[in-house]
Amino acid sequence: MKNVINASRRQFAQSMAALAALGLSGPAFAQSRPAPFKVGSLNSITGAGGTYGPGMLEAIKIGIAEVNAAGGAAGRELKLYAEDDQTRPDAAVLAARKLVDIVKVDAMIGIWSSAVQLATLPITNAAGILSFNTCGAPEIRTEDKLDLVFQFYASNAIIGAAFAAIGQSKGFKRAAVLGYNNATMSAQAKHFMTAWEKMGNQVVSSAIYEPNQASYRTEVEKALAAKPDVIILSSYTPDATILLKEWYQTGYDCKFIMPGYSATPTLVKALGPDVMRNIISTANVPAGDNAAYKSFVEKFKVATKNPPEMFAAAAYDMVIALALAIEAAGADAKPQDLSRMVRAVTNPPGQKVSSFVQGRDLLRQKVKIDFDGASSSLDFDAHGDTVPDFGIYEFDGKEFALTNVISGASLL
Repeated sequence: MKNVINASRRQFAQSMAALAALGLSGPAFAQSRPAPFKVGSLNSITGAGGTYGPGMLEAIKIGIAEVNAAGGAAGRELKLYAEDDQTRPDAAVLAARKLVDIVKVDAMIGIWSSAVQLATLPITNAAGILSFNTCGAPEIRTEDKLDLVFQFYASNAIIGAAFAAIGQSKGFKRAAVLGYNNATMSAQAKHFMTAWEKMGNQVVSSAIYEPNQASYRTEVEKALAAKPDVIILSSYTPDATILLKEWYQTGYDCKFIMPGYSATPTLVKALGPDVMRNIISTANVPAGDNAAYKSFVEKFKVATKNPPEMFAAAAYDMVIALALAIEAAGADAKPQDLSRMVRAVTNPPGQKVSSFVQGRDLLRQKVKIDFDGASSSLDFDAHGDTVPDFGIYEFDGKEFALTNVISGASLL
């Protein structure tokens, strides 16, 4: 036994001598590995956003795996901590408190709902950490006092303007508006009305309705009584299903414009082609020509057997943009120091990159980069908003197909 112990000691001493020769003795070697960067993922796995939250979380996992496989951001492993916000502000606050106060995450990403972002923003701001979302409420601009919030989806001020541009291009003049009563949809409806009337058109009826009703016949009949030629439907899939069914039963002939994230395959299946051919939808157009999009689609299909939708692409971009910001800031950077680096790695000028590895390698050569993501080119303005292009989608008998594209810049 004594010989075994002595042999073990000799082996240990030899190992330490070898590490010392490489400049990697015990304590120094431990210090060369920076602590993981804790990523809090707050996703709408259930509730109104449950259609999108699971795909967004999967996209976040894909992005984190990509960064960690490359050795981490500035050598820091990204460690994921995920919570379901249930698409409810009260549940989101509890989840955010857990992630910030107990887990002590270094950033929060993946937020889908504007109501969730507005409810959790004071928590992340107090902690001095970034918060990434796909929300649209313009109020986020004024509430983000510390420039820590970045929106990877268009503001509803822009979406409302897109609705108006589509209606104008189709020759409509008299619009009725039906909007779900929350921060996102009421803002979308409001900004549509402002843009529509500036174009010289009429808003003949408008109503913000309460969610979770078994029937919206009163709201539908009031809108139709004003004889609109188009109805702006700022709704989610469940309530839109009821509203459109009750409209169709009246026999009144008009068109609808609604967000693409509500004109889903679920809606098509529930209502059928006779209803769907009256709907025009619009959504951010994924950056299909970007190398980042093509690479992400392949990985997402392997993981889920399905193609990604827009929110998943944006969630993936959150991870890569965050990782590149960490790389640019350095391993010792504090979470609150990363805000300016988000713009530094995503906005022009700079050498175009489409992956974390491309961007990392150039950053280490002190080259300015411009990451073009899977969801858009990710050019963030002073408010932390990005303005992508919008697609116009119309029903072709089986699904909603892209028929035209509106430049996001033209809507500003």
